[in-house]
Amino acid sequence: MPIVGFNFTKIQAEKKNPLKEDIQLKINSKLGITKVQKEKLPTGKTQADGLRLDFEFSLDYLPNIATISIEGFIYYLDDPGEINRIAKNWEKDKNIPLEIKKQVLNTIILKATIRALSLEQEINVPPHMPFPSVQPAPSTKGKDDYIG
Repeated sequence: MPIVGFNFTKIQAEKKNPLKEDIQLKINSKLGITKVQKEKLPTGKTQADGLRLDFEFSLDYLPNIATISIEGFIYYLDDPGEINRIAKNWEKDKNIPLEIKKQVLNTIILKATIRALSLEQEINVPPHMPFPSVQPAPSTKGKDDYIG
């Protein structure tokens, strides 16, 4: 079933120290679902049983350079029996079914990464993920152009 809502509740970026050339920069990331609870979700003129899944996404630039912290929640709809089963399973062992977890975490990664990249620019730290870059083609000057 679908994810029907996504909201950020906390967005924080802090640059603690300037980057220096001699520092070996390391970026640790953390992503997780912190809470799952049943909630009545508005679906047009009625309300349906759904889940609210709270999450956190954070980046730590080490050693003590910067931190980015993003928190929020996702609304997830399914049939009432499935919603009850997922909520009980969360209460019991803090886990949700793999297919739902995959869908939820991929949505969080997409939206939080986009926001984190913007914050990284604003506090002037390198992006936490590699970007494609242009590389010059190898020089063929002085080489034989024979291909047969």
